[in-house]
Amino acid sequence: MVDFSKVHSRKNTRSIKWDLTEQLFQEKDVLPMWIADMDFQAPKEVNEAIKKRAKHGIYGYTTTDDQVIHTITSWVKRRHEWKVDKKHISFSPSIVTSLHLAITSLTKPEDKVLIQTPVYTPFYRVIENHGRKVIKNELKLNKITNKYEIDFEHFEQRLSEGVKAFILCSPHNPVGRVWTKKELTKMAELCIKHDVLILSDEIHSDLIYPSYTHIPIATLSPKIAEQTITFMSPSKTFNIAGLQASYTIISNEKIRKRFEAELKKFGLSTLNTIGIYALEAAYNYGEKWLEQLIQTLDENKNYVIEQFAKHAPQVNVIDAEGTYLLWLDFRNLSMDKNNLEKLLIHEAKVALNNGLIYGTEGKNFMRMNIACPKEFVEKGVSQIIKALP
Repeated sequence: MVDFSKVHSRKNTRSIKWDLTEQLFQEKDVLPMWIADMDFQAPKEVNEAIKKRAKHGIYGYTTTDDQVIHTITSWVKRRHEWKVDKKHISFSPSIVTSLHLAITSLTKPEDKVLIQTPVYTPFYRVIENHGRKVIKNELKLNKITNKYEIDFEHFEQRLSEGVKAFILCSPHNPVGRVWTKKELTKMAELCIKHDVLILSDEIHSDLIYPSYTHIPIATLSPKIAEQTITFMSPSKTFNIAGLQASYTIISNEKIRKRFEAELKKFGLSTLNTIGIYALEAAYNYGEKWLEQLIQTLDENKNYVIEQFAKHAPQVNVIDAEGTYLLWLDFRNLSMDKNNLEKLLIHEAKVALNNGLIYGTEGKNFMRMNIACPKEFVEKGVSQIIKALP
């Protein structure tokens, strides 16, 4: 059994989360529950694999051979029932890197790219930094189910306006939806109808709560697969984002060649030596660790929901189906951005991501990272509740 209650100090490790929070939030002794990495150690097998490789002492250019690729295809088949051809896999340092290169290689300046807002902040930069236009399909919060839903009529209307690519966040960050087969199929069929390329960011695909199932959109049919680039990585799953190892799955040969040419153009088609070994160890030996992690995250999530419902019902916590991120609705407080931030940062002394960075639809929402020992969750929630007016 892994002890996910153990506190590991991350201070003075050049951690963005722990060493830059005071500077970024302009307040001392703030509990960081914002940036999306975990305060848990990676599986021991990952650390052992890194130590073993480090003992060799030579870190020259390293290949991602068939053994590594087999490790990936085996993981995807076990976890997502997806049989992937090894020829369809390409590598890059990160999913965001791959998204940038997919946009530059497969769209043109002034092309329209659709996103479903509020959504992961880098999606905006991926589009706008290269002179493409952001087109929004706003997700709608169902007041009865307290879940976000897709406005499909609006989705198709936007696609019909000349959209060339759609960046799908699956599972969705920050609202925590794990899209159903019906939802994914409808989105995919509409993209095919309007000849829109699907760029599916599935970085959180392994972090799914009980009773929900992640379905890679490319598995729905061969035709949908031909219209899709899937982006995956062990980085969120096993807390190894700093080792920079991700991969894409592209069955369409024409698209894959254009994308891989862009990777090579910028010298981004090879991985960090240590990242390769970490990926391999995580996928080969990390499954039991992952199951215990999900149980821990589920307990943390339920605690947050229960505490706010009991002691501060004016804050609505959106029940996540996947990811280790919770979307908190503070709109009932009727506070502006500055006063809400002042309340949370300077009075509660908890650092969360302001919902506005995910789009205007995130106004008066906050994103909370619950991938930390229970005592941090308890402290953060307690301090927020005590600070509320």
